Amino acid sequence: ALSSPGQIQPNRGHQMSNDTIDTDRDLVLTRLIDAPPEAVYRCWTEPALMTQWFAPKPWSTPRATVDLRVGGGNVVVMADEAGNEYPNPGQYLEIVPNKKLVFTDAYVGDWAPSEKPFFTAILTFEDAGAGKTKYTAVARHWTAEDAENHKKMGFHEGWGLCAAQLEELAARI
Repeated sequence: ALSSPGQIQPNRGHQMSNDTIDTDRDLVLTRLIDAPPEAVYRCWTEPALMTQWFAPKPWSTPRATVDLRVGGGNVVVMADEAGNEYPNPGQYLEIVPNKKLVFTDAYVGDWAPSEKPFFTAILTFEDAGAGKTKYTAVARHWTAEDAENHKKMGFHEGWGLCAAQLEELAARI
């Protein structure tokens, strides 16, 4: 259960900040991106940029909407090669411009619950010097089973492809 935005109360009886990694429920991707944190953050928060990199090719992102505030909703629509659309609604829990974004699919905006919570994303954009960013994406799942299912769905491959697309775009904006 959420104890406060950005914190999760695990079943093991101890509190865990959103910076701590719980290996049975977390999937983690870390990349050194050849672009500054401000550019990487913009790619995650500006709809016109999100549509250029968000889905792993050959999939596409026809549209994205963003209400960039704590409690604000977002919807990123991905489409397969046949044009079938898959909307991904969520809500922002924590926003630290150019440094951190936390959002979840447990809510769809303004604290309206979603049908089936799956994960919370914790993204950090650390200045790595020389115009580079240490980019870390944590997908924290509600259950170990959800984490395992996401892994089998291709989390590392898909998010890895997207990170490469994100880097390419962030480097040229």
